Amino acid sequence: MSATKPLIKKEQAYTKDPEYILDVRDLRKHFPIKAGFLQRTVGSIKAVDGLSFNVKRGETIGIVGESGCGKSTAGRTLIRLYEPTSGEIIFKGQNISKMNEGDLRRTIRKDIQMVFQDPYASLNPRKTLKSILSEPMITHNLYGGKERQEKIQDLLDKVGLNPLFINRYPHEFSGGQRQRIGIARALAVSPDLVIADEPVSALDVSIQAQIINLMEDLQAELGLTYVFISHDLSVVRHISDRVGVMYLGKIMEFAGKKDLYDDPLHPYTQALMSAVPVPKKKGVQARERIILKGDLPSPANPPQGCVFHTRCPAATEICSQKVPDYKEVKQDHFVACHLY
Repeated sequence: MSATKPLIKKEQAYTKDPEYILDVRDLRKHFPIKAGFLQRTVGSIKAVDGLSFNVKRGETIGIVGESGCGKSTAGRTLIRLYEPTSGEIIFKGQNISKMNEGDLRRTIRKDIQMVFQDPYASLNPRKTLKSILSEPMITHNLYGGKERQEKIQDLLDKVGLNPLFINRYPHEFSGGQRQRIGIARALAVSPDLVIADEPVSALDVSIQAQIINLMEDLQAELGLTYVFISHDLSVVRHISDRVGVMYLGKIMEFAGKKDLYDDPLHPYTQALMSAVPVPKKKGVQARERIILKGDLPSPANPPQGCVFHTRCPAATEICSQKVPDYKEVKQDHFVACHLY
């Protein structure tokens, strides 16, 4: 086995490498638990508890995990909809984790956009399609009146919607069409990075394929970079270049999708992959199904040591005592496990 090394050195300066657009370092988001008449803080929910990864320009990073693992909270923290508890978010060479809202809006707010999970709740029902798509342009002082109108029509064409729909309201569209509107809104200010939080989970399977294909086409045409959050392993495999597997606020494994899906190293990843249906082919052997025991622990009281040890079929005594290092065990393949 090759010598291990940390993914990110703490003394490393902020990356100015134009190849990397996002560098996340030990990111944490803890929500306080308050109780009593005086609403004193009696604990915290550790929704995100030490994420570290980076994103290259033009690639798609998949973040996958079961419900409650903190992946959606991570996405909202990356875009600063939630204030990070600690850690660093380095976007295009700038540490945005502690920027105030004014500085964010002046510098990078338009360069990071988000596509939300629920296409029914993420659009203002009182606004027309024209108003929804105009709002981000007006907020960031982009384009004049006529140019703005042309931009909206171009956006609608790009996402496969008829420009004649411009004066309709969200309730007049189907779920798939609403998600196309959400994507158009995210693209209205020409962002560099798009955080997609479960963008197809609320849609029918046939519509999911259309939205995924649309996102891939837009990425190729516009040079977009995606952080794609999902619980669907098959969707993540299709769209992602590299994949991070989250469990209870932490990344258990991070690797290129071929390495991760063909040779998962962490016991949790192996259990997830064993649940993915494999088509019967000559010479292709189906994985043995791994059934995890117990329920997902509460992020308000995570287990000591490795957070997965209470359900891990390969756990040893050290797993309950010491947090495993997050290290590179193969080239560009990182894992947090005492087995390596």
